[in-house]
Order: sequence, then C-alpha cells, then structure tokens
Amino acid sequence: MRKFGAVLVATAMLIMGGVATSLAASLVAHIDISSQTMTVKKYGTVVGRWKVSTARSGYYTPRGTYRPTRMHKMWYSRKYHNSPMPHSIFFRGGYAIHGTGAVKRLGRPASHGCVRLAPGNAAKLFSMAKEVGPRNVRIVITN
Repeated sequence: MRKFGAVLVATAMLIMGGVATSLAASLVAHIDISSQTMTVKKYGTVVGRWKVSTARSGYYTPRGTYRPTRMHKMWYSRKYHNSPMPHSIFFRGGYAIHGTGAVKRLGRPASHGCVRLAPGNAAKLFSMAKEVGPRNVRIVITN
C-alpha cells in the first residue's frame, strides 16, 4: 500500500509539474504604464527594453494579463482614419501592440489606447511571437 501511495504522489507531482510548465509563457511582453516602457522576456531572459506610448489623456489602455487574439503583419485601423498599424498583436478587442511612425512621442502617453512601439521593435516582437506561437505569449500591462 505504501508503494502505491508513493507512486500516486509521484504521478501527481509529475502531472502538476507538467501543468505548471504548460502555463508558463515562452514570451512575455510587460508594459509598464508609469514608465512608458516594455520589457520583453523570452524563456525568462530579457531580450528587449523599449520605449512605448500608451493611452493619452481621455483614452485608456486596459490593464491585465492577456494572450494575443490575432496577429497581422499590417493592419489599418477601422476606427482611426485607416491609420497604419504595422506588426499588430491584438490582445483585447481593438487594442493592440503595434509599430508607429510617431517615434518621437515614444516614452510618453500618446495613443488612443493601443501600445505603440518603434517599427523595428514591433517587428522584432511580432517575429518572436510568431516563432513561439501566440498561445505561448503573454502580454502583461500594469501601472
């Protein structure tokens, strides 16, 4: 009976370890609203720290933890005059992380709610997200 109990415990630990591992994201993009920065970790190692622009006064960038819902190499905003949104990673409704031509505004709030990145950084993030697969990406937005 003791042997059976030990096997049962070992099996449970193996299963739980597997569940914990599967829940861990391969790629995490952490957006800090207060510092207007994004820190990107791939397999736990920091691979990028970039300036971003989030919602300006009168608009809102949602906080929380998200997975990408869809990704587009190029998207045009249906809400804001067909504005180009290169390397878009949508995470909640119409909210996305994407490249911007307004690079001089990065580092301070300037968007309608999306998370803007320099075009090269948006391309890097998009490529990494494609590489690991959207299911293995987490987007964390905090104050």
